[in-house]
Amino acid sequence: MPEMSRRAFGGLVGGGAVTAVAGTSATAEAAAPAERPFKARAGGRPGRRPNVLFILGDDLGWADLSSYGSPHIRTPHLDRLAAQGVRFTNAYAGSATCSPTRFSLYTGRYPGRTKGGLAEPIGNRTQGLDPNHPTLASLLKKAGYATALIGKWHCGWLPDYSPTKSGWDEFFGNFGGALEYFSKLGQLGDYDLYEGDATYQDLRYYTTVLTERAVEYVGRDHDRPWLLNLNFTIPHWPWLTEDDEETGAEIAARIRAGNVLGGLRHNDGGSVEKYKEMVESLDASVGKVLTALRRSGQEENTVVVFASDNGGERFSYQWPLSGAKSELLEGGIRVPTILRWPARIDGRQVSHEPVCSPDWTATLLELGGARPDPAYPLDGHSLAGYLLRGEDVPERDLFWRVRGNRALRRGDWKYYRDADGRDHLFDLAADAREQADLAAARPELLAQLKAAWEKTDSGLLPYPAS
Repeated sequence: MPEMSRRAFGGLVGGGAVTAVAGTSATAEAAAPAERPFKARAGGRPGRRPNVLFILGDDLGWADLSSYGSPHIRTPHLDRLAAQGVRFTNAYAGSATCSPTRFSLYTGRYPGRTKGGLAEPIGNRTQGLDPNHPTLASLLKKAGYATALIGKWHCGWLPDYSPTKSGWDEFFGNFGGALEYFSKLGQLGDYDLYEGDATYQDLRYYTTVLTERAVEYVGRDHDRPWLLNLNFTIPHWPWLTEDDEETGAEIAARIRAGNVLGGLRHNDGGSVEKYKEMVESLDASVGKVLTALRRSGQEENTVVVFASDNGGERFSYQWPLSGAKSELLEGGIRVPTILRWPARIDGRQVSHEPVCSPDWTATLLELGGARPDPAYPLDGHSLAGYLLRGEDVPERDLFWRVRGNRALRRGDWKYYRDADGRDHLFDLAADAREQADLAAARPELLAQLKAAWEKTDSGLLPYPAS
């Protein structure tokens, strides 16, 4: 067996090195080609600019897909997507909660560059993504793309904030961070399903509604390349599947009675089994959208990226990582991430390179022939050279800031400050679970990483006084 790098080993341990598509027989699994380390396709030539389908799960944990090691959740459609492209084992969300990560993906910059990104997450009508700030959508639109966002926005509410004010031609979805899946009563206690800037009445299960819209969009006869951000709310609480309309009505009654967050958080409901059903519902929906894409004849030249907006929550499976949503331990920010582009990238590959949400912004802008706005320099680095030309991933630190927490990753090393103000140092290749604190053993390295974090932080907006 060829020698394996420490980073590769750490990634395989973290992801379980699962390569077979769930649901196949043991014989078929044994016959299926194994994943191989990522290598750019030799002799690839530039072609037409690709369509972009970027799919986000909501609070989906690191190992909640069977291709990432889940022992009980079956996700055959996402596993197949991974088998047709590249599975990333060291991919990160831009933050540990919903809206800051979306800011980082849409802008390609750290959330702390913008006032709205300081909210963790956005919770009232005064906060949002400044419509004057360039976004992935506005920059691709300027380069000739059609743009649409279907699903969860969570970057501000009307009248001041909306996807249609920030570069998306079309919007169908919810503005807030959560909603009851049937009534569509949301985070502010009111109805939260919109088409453009007008309410849209549909009391069916929300995931079903979003899936139908996405199927329709990708199946259109497009006359130019397109970007679709498809942002599911599932498996975010409340813990409801399509069969739980009665429970949904009880939650809606609580919301109408004024107990909005208490109803939506659903602390008296849910289970590991219910969560399993929700993730498998997400997988089935993704499968329907990908089938529509294939039938439209656009599959070959469409870049599909699937990821989560942050780590998992109550019922998520994240082994071997520690931590969860809202924390900067690995379980709060490391997320399953898959990329497929048949026209340019081979399948059954795995990449252990550390990448983060803003990197995808930079990458997709380059692939789409769009230029970043020089007045708003990106924090992400394009992966196009790595994916298409075999270049090394640019050397840089991955940086996170959450009120009360801080983290920075450089290579395999991670600097982490917990909520009690204690600094830690972890070697992620040897200790993905972040249990062996090497701060005392490597004080000089700790000081270097801490200084690097503080240098980046000095260029960000300060948090408002709490």
